[in-house]
Amino acid sequence: MPSTPSTPTPPSTPAAASPPAARDAATTTPGRPEPSAAAAFVSDTLLIFGRYLRQTVSARIGLIFGIVQPLLFLILFGPLLRDVPLGGEGDSWQTLVPGLLVQLGLFSAAFAGFGILIEKQYGVVERMRVTPVSRLALLLGRVLKDIVQMLVQSVVLVVVGVAFGLRAPLLGVLIAFGFVALMTASLASLSYALAMRVDSPQEFAPVVNSVNLPVMLLSGILLPMSLAPGWLDGISRANPLRYQVQAVRSAFVGDYGGTVGMGVLTALGLAAVSLVLGVRVFRRAGA
Repeated sequence: MPSTPSTPTPPSTPAAASPPAARDAATTTPGRPEPSAAAAFVSDTLLIFGRYLRQTVSARIGLIFGIVQPLLFLILFGPLLRDVPLGGEGDSWQTLVPGLLVQLGLFSAAFAGFGILIEKQYGVVERMRVTPVSRLALLLGRVLKDIVQMLVQSVVLVVVGVAFGLRAPLLGVLIAFGFVALMTASLASLSYALAMRVDSPQEFAPVVNSVNLPVMLLSGILLPMSLAPGWLDGISRANPLRYQVQAVRSAFVGDYGGTVGMGVLTALGLAAVSLVLGVRVFRRAGA
């Protein structure tokens, strides 16, 4: 009885049977060079940034409502200050809009850590712990997304302010956006660091709210601290956001002198401390 033939398999081509030229090329062609540490870090950061940016863009409701509060202040509170002497340079819009820009960054960036709390619940952070991605890239990718989101919302706020009567030099507005970016990097880093140290929103939210309220009131966001009594004005000088608010207001009236310089120093110092702290927490947590 004849046996059923098996399915033929293609014969393997041994290296010895290949042409000499092909063998030489295969052995002498160098492999793809390993990327440098700097290139790998940039690639990791952009990868994380793209991931979270896509999530943010897909959640359009969050983008819209993220700017509703400062717009309500602008629309409902701004006209009340039109004829009120605020003790500073410029008109009421050049006082209010810079403060609202800082307020937008303060509240949005301070609550950025909520995303990590959600990721903890779904095991995303646990999976990231075993990846070879740089821990600094894991933090900076998130922070870059927050900066881009904040700048888009800041542009909308300024455009609406112009419609209401705001007048400011273009350079001053660009300087203000730079302060918003630095402040967002600082506060988002601190927010992510806090989120890595707590386990639930019930622990996270009270801390953020307890810090945000006095920081906002002592920074002169809504009204300049020049209107405050001496003891309150003295306390507010320990708040780094006060100097950033003053710098943005000075930029909006075209004054780029010492006030802006002081704001730059405090903004850079706060950003450096916050990023170092955030990276240290991420590395310790292995996230």
